[in-house]
Amino acid sequence: MLQHDLTVFIVDDDPAVRDALGLLLGIRGYRTAVFGGAEAFLQGWQPAWSGCLLIDIRMSGMDGLALQQELLQRGCTIPVIIMSGHGDVGTARAAFKADAVDFLEKPLDDGKLIAAIDEALSRARATQSAQQRRSRSATLLSELTPREREVMALVVEGRHNREIGPALGISVRTVEVHKARLMSKLGVDNVADLVRISLLD
Repeated sequence: MLQHDLTVFIVDDDPAVRDALGLLLGIRGYRTAVFGGAEAFLQGWQPAWSGCLLIDIRMSGMDGLALQQELLQRGCTIPVIIMSGHGDVGTARAAFKADAVDFLEKPLDDGKLIAAIDEALSRARATQSAQQRRSRSATLLSELTPREREVMALVVEGRHNREIGPALGISVRTVEVHKARLMSKLGVDNVADLVRISLLD
């Protein structure tokens, strides 16, 4: 079953389509939220929301592609699936260019729809995990002393302890102590992991 914090956001101005999708996905265990148009979704949207978006391309008011572009400009990373009753190559290309996961033609094929949603939610989880790792690394890095940060910067440059000591005006033994402490604080036991964390800084 899917993670409880991920939601399939359905944006379609056709009540019958919204109801049918909500019912289909609800029966299959997905958490859903429905919106009657792009404007309604934008009014309610919160940066903390996670999951995927199922957007109809042709709606009264703002259309699906315009909503997709607006969300990109707002820094929204929720994966998007575009639905269209009038699919054409140009709109499909525009949707994929804006990083849509899939472009599905109505009437929707249940199998393709579920596959697209699962792919979108998989992407959402990967993004969420990456953000959590970055946040955790930033917290750990903030606990380093200024001297430990200096030592770390030189270690990730590929400098050896015997080079770091003179560069910072401290003994090699002191370098070893700082290096051991900073690696312990960051929860790493090798230089490769240290480099990976430093890149998140």
